[in-house]
Amino acid sequence: MRVRLKIVSFFIGLCFVAIVARLFYWQVIKGREFAKIARQQHLSGNKLMASRGAILASDGSWLAETVDSYLVFAMRNELTESKRVAANKLAPFFVFEDLEEKDRKEMVLNEAMRVEGLLEREDAVWIPLKNSVDVDVKKNIQALDIDGIGFDLKEARIYPEGSQSAHILGFVGKDDEGENKGYFGLEGYYDLTLKGKEGFRQREVSALGIPLLGGNLKDAPAISGTSLVTHIDKRIQVLVEETLKTGIEKYGASAGVVIVINPSNGGVMAMAAYPSYDPKEYFKYSGEFFRNPIISDSFEPGSIFKPIVMAAGLNEGVIESETKCDICDGPVKIDKYEISTWDNKYYPDSSMTDVLVHSDNVGMVYIAQKLGVEKLSKYLREFGFGSLTDIDLQGEMTPVIRDENSMSVVDLATASFGQGIAVTPIQMVNAIVTVARDGVPIKPQVVDKLIAEGWEEDIKPIEGKRIISKRTANELTKMMIAAAKKGEAKWTALRGFSYAGKTGTAQIPVQGYYDEEKTIASFVGFAPAEKPKFVMLVTLREPQSSQWASETAAPLWFEIAKELFSYFNIQPED
Repeated sequence: MRVRLKIVSFFIGLCFVAIVARLFYWQVIKGREFAKIARQQHLSGNKLMASRGAILASDGSWLAETVDSYLVFAMRNELTESKRVAANKLAPFFVFEDLEEKDRKEMVLNEAMRVEGLLEREDAVWIPLKNSVDVDVKKNIQALDIDGIGFDLKEARIYPEGSQSAHILGFVGKDDEGENKGYFGLEGYYDLTLKGKEGFRQREVSALGIPLLGGNLKDAPAISGTSLVTHIDKRIQVLVEETLKTGIEKYGASAGVVIVINPSNGGVMAMAAYPSYDPKEYFKYSGEFFRNPIISDSFEPGSIFKPIVMAAGLNEGVIESETKCDICDGPVKIDKYEISTWDNKYYPDSSMTDVLVHSDNVGMVYIAQKLGVEKLSKYLREFGFGSLTDIDLQGEMTPVIRDENSMSVVDLATASFGQGIAVTPIQMVNAIVTVARDGVPIKPQVVDKLIAEGWEEDIKPIEGKRIISKRTANELTKMMIAAAKKGEAKWTALRGFSYAGKTGTAQIPVQGYYDEEKTIASFVGFAPAEKPKFVMLVTLREPQSSQWASETAAPLWFEIAKELFSYFNIQPED
């Protein structure tokens, strides 16, 4: 009997200890977690969306903005009209495209069938019908007075100018969690600045979810995103986009870019690349359209690279503008290769100015040999080749260039006339900006200032360390004036105006060799030659009307420049 009592007592004691241990676990160890769950059951909250900042042109006009948008939905169990009638009423307001009457009727019919199919679903009560409906369309649908049709407020990113400035702006899409996120261009680079900070509203509710009178409430207002004011001049941007598109069609090019920079502050006044896309409807395009070739694509620059090598030679004192080339009477042999001029014409005892005017490859080899590998490599690095410019656009890339340890005598020779070396358009134009700025580099910048409610901040220009002397820059400018006015593109010249520039025709390397039929034609220059208002690069890929830059890229450059002279009120010198 006593044994039984001891056994029973032991089990009772064991159960008591187990209960105490369990209570300790639930109340102490897990207490905070369950208290949090209990509090959450009595709280109801929702996120408050932060409005995305706008992107503005230099004159304050919109390049990108956020507007109210609506999702149209149906509560299937609240519909009083037949699903077909409701679908037929809604369909005309769900077709946004500007179409011919016949095409529009067909699309409306298809849309009515789509909506009716959605309304026939029996596996859902709440049915989304159409996204991204604007305020005017919402009002028109409300006027139909269809029971069971409702609207959810969203936000839509719109780009008033469509495909204009697309490669500058980028677009807003969805990330992996379905949240808005900026991709490419300014939208990608400044995403955190533009998106702002979400807020929330929290209320204490009963077990039935009804707000309690006098219950605790907590609000954290959303903070709108910061807006960007850019250096983009809309008049110049429109001019550049339209002229580039026309030029590509005229010269039969497969692609092209134009970039215009203000050398005084590094501000990008215009940037265009073709083909382009509409950032509002980015989902209709394949990924290669989003890549900005001005900052992402590399090419062999050809003769537009010659002013950079000339600058190095002048600055090092190994040449002067009137130095005579003593190897310019014929082709020059480097290792087992023979280098000739582009047109097989030779000018014995050419001055360095003549070398630039005639775009003489042999004359450039003469300069490179005097510089040597180490010094040329040093100047290429200082001019920014092989490094990012750090322009404020998402997606910049840079090709690798050979250093002095891996550059052969052949590499040295071919680099002198822009072959066997790869650059991006932004690197190339920014190097010429340095020349236009008397030898002092500056970072290219798209955004001029940040603005928010009651606050703004100017983005100050960032200058680099001087690369070449003012004397060198001035001497090179005179040589580039001669090259522009006496070189192969002289027929396109604007009489009386002051400008400096250089053409470049580069063969495109294909599987280890250069295709003579495929070229990249370029012209880079600045104006006026003294105290320049703009630096501009025009590049056309594979022009079909002529492979030469003097007959394609150069006239396109001067067509834009002529309008810029008028816009900036640049007067002829005589």
